[in-house]
Order: sequence, then structure tokens, then C-alpha cells
Amino acid sequence: VQLQASGGGWVQAGESLRLSCAASGRTSYVVMGWFRQAPGQEREFVGAIKRRGGSTFYADFVKGRFTISRDNAKNTLYLLMNSLKPEDTAVYYCAAGLRSDSGAYFDRSPSYDYWGPGTQVTVSS
Repeated sequence: VQLQASGGGWVQAGESLRLSCAASGRTSYVVMGWFRQAPGQEREFVGAIKRRGGSTFYADFVKGRFTISRDNAKNTLYLLMNSLKPEDTAVYYCAAGLRSDSGAYFDRSPSYDYWGPGTQVTVSS
């Protein structure tokens, strides 16, 4: 599976961005997720979507602001980020989990088998 995230950029606080993650190769994922890593910090879970049923899950700090969606026909995952804050500044990564237990621990990095290279999001105050 190859993943390529795009859509990052520089915005002001309160603005929106939509990230995309195009998947190619073996696309029969169990769960796809978004993580982010700010400078000097650990990578953290942002949100995920399960293939079966399309259930979505979010970290508390993005609930109500970020929305994950997918276009199965295009093999593309999206992350719509509204009301961005300076603390949302980070490199955002998309990831795919293909194992049967990937969906059970969707908020943990080891559950994911493939990672995209990341896209920078910078939010200024």
C-alpha cells in the first residue's frame, strides 16, 4: 500500500484546510487513520475511520472541528479541519491498518502497517 497525503499549508487561526490521502496498491484496509506530530512532541492520534460501516473516531482535542471522510471509488481519505488553532500546527500523517486487530486499537500507531510521508500544517495566530 502506498499512501500520499496532500493539502497541507499555512493558514491563520480560525481558517480551514482539507487534507487528502490517496491510497494505491492493496487498498483493503481495516482502518485508516490520521496522526500528527508537532516539533519536539510525540506523534498523536487525530482520528480514524473503519472500512466496515464507516465508523469514525476522533481525539478529544479535535472533536467538533475535524471530520474524516472517504471516497472509496477514488481510494482517498480526507481530513477536513475547521476552526484551526495554532496548537494544531504539526506534520499530519495518514496511515492504513490491514490486520484484523487494527480496528480494535485504532488510536495506536502500532495498529497501522503503512504510513504516508506526511504533510505540514501551520496555523498562525
